[in-house]
Amino acid sequence: MSDENAGYVSFQDVQKTYDGENLVVKGFNLDIKKGEFVTMLGPSGSGKTTCLMMLAGFETPTHGEIFINGTAVNRLAPHKRNIGMMFQNYALFPHMTIAENLSYPLQVRKLGKSEIEQKVKRALDMVELGGFENRRPKQLSGGQQQRVALARALVFEPTLVLMDEPLGALDKQLREQMQYEIKHIHQRLGVTVVYVTHDQSEALTMSDRIAVFNNGIVQQLDTPQGLYERPKNSFVADFIGENNVLYGQVERYESGRCFLSVDGKPLVATAVTEQTPGTQVIVSIRPERVVLDSSDNGCDNHFVGRVEERIYHGDHIRMRISLLGQQEFILKLPNSAANSGLNEGDSVQLAWSSDDARALDIVQ
Repeated sequence: MSDENAGYVSFQDVQKTYDGENLVVKGFNLDIKKGEFVTMLGPSGSGKTTCLMMLAGFETPTHGEIFINGTAVNRLAPHKRNIGMMFQNYALFPHMTIAENLSYPLQVRKLGKSEIEQKVKRALDMVELGGFENRRPKQLSGGQQQRVALARALVFEPTLVLMDEPLGALDKQLREQMQYEIKHIHQRLGVTVVYVTHDQSEALTMSDRIAVFNNGIVQQLDTPQGLYERPKNSFVADFIGENNVLYGQVERYESGRCFLSVDGKPLVATAVTEQTPGTQVIVSIRPERVVLDSSDNGCDNHFVGRVEERIYHGDHIRMRISLLGQQEFILKLPNSAANSGLNEGDSVQLAWSSDDARALDIVQ
């Protein structure tokens, strides 16, 4: 491998086509550091799972090279890559006990009986299933089966673990619990994890970095905070978290700020790229960044809207506002006495800082 500073896992100009015409992955480059948790996030058909399958060895790149720890693996069989795998359907052997399921990858590697027993016990203790060795998968709950699948992926102590939508079949509470368990096990073991999901909340919770896919292209690679706070285009802003969208026209660009006309009114936003006057852009504002207007809030954008809908969410109040020609502008307010008097039909003064509004290129 030519670059000494490249990652533990490295995709270099990787492309994939199944029919020789349409690329499902287009010029993919990604370096993943040893011990990092990187998530490939995107809608169905965006190319994320294909990239994972190429890394696992179940698919072959049409173009480009994949490296693991400095070794090119394009022509290396899956079982020789020393990768742990975890899937949505668990893939446990139903006729085997839990201990036998975990023993299988160790037997394939021809480990001795006492070493296998030791590693199986350690793996089960790690996922808090000690004492379940003699049960069969059908005797376990969905969450317990998923823990077994995780233990099996880790039992032979791989340095790289791939996870393909592993929590998709679990209910909401179990899914959130498993997110934290996987995150904590990753931190404790220091393994490198490449994770695939379409669930943006899951990606934000677990990842060191996230690659957001759309149409075979990585739209942005960043930390969870970077993606949420500083999306680079309209697709990322819309896909990561809840987002208010306003359509505007650039009137002038000045020192990293865009001065816009939105529904005939002036608005100031942070410019992600230098914008030419007359360009149509999307302005992105997170609902929690919008505040009820007051003269001392330091905001440089002030507007009057109308409350169309008020929904009580316990810890916060969610309001749908008609504002600047939009009927779906969302406002989230803390559930406090100060906010309890706002009702449908009321006029409301809103404000936000230009630092919290981002003028983004429109991505179809």
